[in-house]
Amino acid sequence: MTSTLLIVQIVLALAITIAVLLQKSSSIGLGAYSGSNESVFGAKGPTGFLSKLTFTLAFAFIVNTLALGYMYTAESKSSVADTIVPVNNAAIPTAPVATPTTPTPEAPSAPVTK
Repeated sequence: MTSTLLIVQIVLALAITIAVLLQKSSSIGLGAYSGSNESVFGAKGPTGFLSKLTFTLAFAFIVNTLALGYMYTAESKSSVADTIVPVNNAAIPTAPVATPTTPTPEAPSAPVTK
């Protein structure tokens, strides 16, 4: 499922890039090539259509990004930090185990007062 969403993410990124480049800017950009298509997009030209398309693609991109993040987080139960090995390959010391070889002496009793 995540590979499908990743492919959709790449397609959405390319579609957003193309939609942004087709819009008219102050330096005209690639929007100069859309002058003959005004009747197809309406009286305003492609600006209204392309801005709505860009918004829709951006919204889909954000939703897909959140879905990808959720899917990747749900799949992995471990952290990358769990696989880190120290540079000097030093083992982490453990607490010493107490093995009594002789019985421990009894505590002295308190003196009895009369």
